[in-house]
Amino acid sequence: MLSDPSTIEVLDALATPVLQVAGDGRIRHANEAAGRWLRVGRKRLIGLPLAALERDGQAVMSALAQTDGSPHLLRRVQLAFPGANESLFADLWLSPVADGVWCEAHPVDEFAGSDPSEVLPFALSASLKGLAHELRNPLAGIKGAAQLLARRGDADSRELTELIESEVERLAGLVDRLLSPAPARPFEPVNIHLVLERVLRLAESEAGWATQLQRDYDPSLPEFPGDADRLTQAVWNLVRNAIEAGAASVQLRTRAEHHVRIGEDAHALAVRLEIVDDGRGVAPDLAEQVFLPLVSGRAEGTGLGLALAQQVAREHRGTLGFRSRPGHTVFTLLLPLEPIT
Repeated sequence: MLSDPSTIEVLDALATPVLQVAGDGRIRHANEAAGRWLRVGRKRLIGLPLAALERDGQAVMSALAQTDGSPHLLRRVQLAFPGANESLFADLWLSPVADGVWCEAHPVDEFAGSDPSEVLPFALSASLKGLAHELRNPLAGIKGAAQLLARRGDADSRELTELIESEVERLAGLVDRLLSPAPARPFEPVNIHLVLERVLRLAESEAGWATQLQRDYDPSLPEFPGDADRLTQAVWNLVRNAIEAGAASVQLRTRAEHHVRIGEDAHALAVRLEIVDDGRGVAPDLAEQVFLPLVSGRAEGTGLGLALAQQVAREHRGTLGFRSRPGHTVFTLLLPLEPIT
């Protein structure tokens, strides 16, 4: 809650400007970073309508008036403390909570562009850290149970328990990264088809016979530098989305792409990985927001899977896109195949 002292303590420790806004649209709390950025004592912000900070336009006022309960991203909003001569520009995330709104400001240059899917809201980050902390003990228990079953079971059972253990190790690594962020690991040679086979084993365990899983691989694809665990997570998120969208069949298809341009960079060779399913598809009203954090087409969805998958694509200098209609959805992961040196 906005008035929780522990929440305020966390906000004050952030380097990102964050404002707590009450239900009437007035600022209830400003962290130290917000005061520094706006070049004003933060106590002067308390009680000020958030919309009063917008120098030109009514984007903030309009967003605060929305009642759908979903986060809103306002791009390159011009802001200033009333009476100040200098304007500042920021991408604003407005995240509704029970008793108001969190407003997180990501300063941008006046003339620079920004990609909304690259901005991870503070509310999401804080929630993930809390979740990560709670996951540690259950993961340790699952690993111990899997090791015990492996000693008691037959060969088939041991294969499944090894899968459980490997996934627990991968999830434990993700938890550690959330709790104690560290520099990205150096890339190592990755066989994309070994990644896909690992995902398919996970999908078989979750979907059972309800979903037909198909392979259509190009065996000529070489290894390339990457992070196999991160790629596994990205592809698994895409496949799981397809399963949860009611797909009767999901196909994983790989192809080589020659002389391809990804963003502003040209590459001699890239891998095109397509996840094709016959599920419900992406709702048209979500098409432009589907890669944003906290955006989901399902009431029980977290809205994290596609945002994280796109982040993994970017880590590998690739892209993630999609095309969709009911009964036919294709998510395409395009990754440059750089030589291994």
